[in-house]
Amino acid sequence: MRDIDRRSFLKFAAGSAVALGSAGWLSTALAYKKISPTSKDVLIVVDVQKCFIPGGSLAVDKGNEIVPLINALAGKFENVVLTQDWHTADHISFASQHPGKKPFETTQVPYGTQVLWPDHCVQGTEGADLAPGLSVPHAMLVIRKGYNREVDSYSAFLEADKKTGTGLTGYLKERNIARCFFCGLATDFCVAWSAVDARAAGFEAAVIEDACRGINLGGTGLEAAWTDMTAKGVLRIQSTNFV
Repeated sequence: MRDIDRRSFLKFAAGSAVALGSAGWLSTALAYKKISPTSKDVLIVVDVQKCFIPGGSLAVDKGNEIVPLINALAGKFENVVLTQDWHTADHISFASQHPGKKPFETTQVPYGTQVLWPDHCVQGTEGADLAPGLSVPHAMLVIRKGYNREVDSYSAFLEADKKTGTGLTGYLKERNIARCFFCGLATDFCVAWSAVDARAAGFEAAVIEDACRGINLGGTGLEAAWTDMTAKGVLRIQSTNFV
């Protein structure tokens, strides 16, 4: 993937002004090479955990490569939130809980279609720990999600039933946060769902593409996620956009 060039970005902005919202955000985005986070911005580091990096039970290809970049990005933000998948050992999203099913197949659950995963990020296990080398000592909050056995939770804001909140929306609004910047694992699941839900909650949102890695189920999942995020007004940026 390449950086946004000015012509393609202006085309995107013209077609997405309503979705993107405030003129202040557009002004910042147009100066995309010069984004300097303020007290109204938050970096949300999504699920950078041992299970999701090489050697883990649900490893995202090259997921470990983003750790140094995230550390550097976090140093530019006053406000940082971390998220962790935090599943029960018998979680509904695990293929092991559905006889005859294999990882990456789907099944129907009360809230809709559920992708079934290898067992991962079980509460209190080493795999649920943050990835080695991740160093964000000034993170102000850790949101644990997916701890309800009956509902999966990709998003940092809402569980997969799209009804149950994590509390992050209220926390950020109490802190007068206006813009959410996302990085982490995986682009096409927890990062994408979080960014889209941030927009729905009234925040401006951007995904830092090179500070994420995707699963890309079926070879098209990553492209579909970016299409959906763009349609919802999520901006696609790079770590080089920051000063």
